[in-house]
Amino acid sequence: MGKLDHKVAIITGAAQGIGAATAQLFIKEGAFVVLTDVQDDKGKALAKSLGDKAIYMHHDVSIRKDWEHVLKETEKLFGPVSILINNAGIVIQKSLEEYTDEDFHKLYMINQFGVYLGMMVTYPSMEKVGRGAIVNISSTSGFRGKAGLMGYNASKFAVRGMTKSAALDFASKNIRVNSVHPGFINTPMTLDHISDEYKEKAMKDTPLGRGGEPEEVAQMILFLSCDDSSFSTGSEFITDGGRLA
Repeated sequence: MGKLDHKVAIITGAAQGIGAATAQLFIKEGAFVVLTDVQDDKGKALAKSLGDKAIYMHHDVSIRKDWEHVLKETEKLFGPVSILINNAGIVIQKSLEEYTDEDFHKLYMINQFGVYLGMMVTYPSMEKVGRGAIVNISSTSGFRGKAGLMGYNASKFAVRGMTKSAALDFASKNIRVNSVHPGFINTPMTLDHISDEYKEKAMKDTPLGRGGEPEEVAQMILFLSCDDSSFSTGSEFITDGGRLA
């Protein structure tokens, strides 16, 4: 028996990193998994490797029509959704002087508005099941400011607040909503889009002395998606190696 037997999950940003690790773990635990992303080659290859209980869909999380299409196809293939993992996100690291309005808007549309759309479009499907679990991936940047990351900070603080509000709104529908706050995790996003100076500082600031692995964050996401966390909603769960301690 798996912890997610017969449950249907949508995982955004699932082509690599935390999303990919979560998809692999969810399949192992018995779920039907819809992987979404804009990196089609990676997403298709991963879904194929996971077998018949997984499928990949191209999905821009900032577009409502894309969300509506993903939900419609998911219900057609696997049935109503039980779990939503709002994982898709980007980071732009620039000094304040270099930041543009376009940078800030892009971060908002993907990291914040995409999470909003995901919750609003999918919760009626969860009502059909009679219960649901939503996990929004924020960051330790949702707790404290960091130089060069104004737009990213803003979006991740917003996800934290949205999660709490949604948890209160959805409680009567038996839908739980929690946020996960990774520290520095060894993913393509952090390794390819963050400066070496910042990486070195992150390691010094982490008491465990290393970056986390996507699989470690996936375990936290699994906990919040299954009945092990049945009395947890509206809360933050931190996976940061002690960085915020």
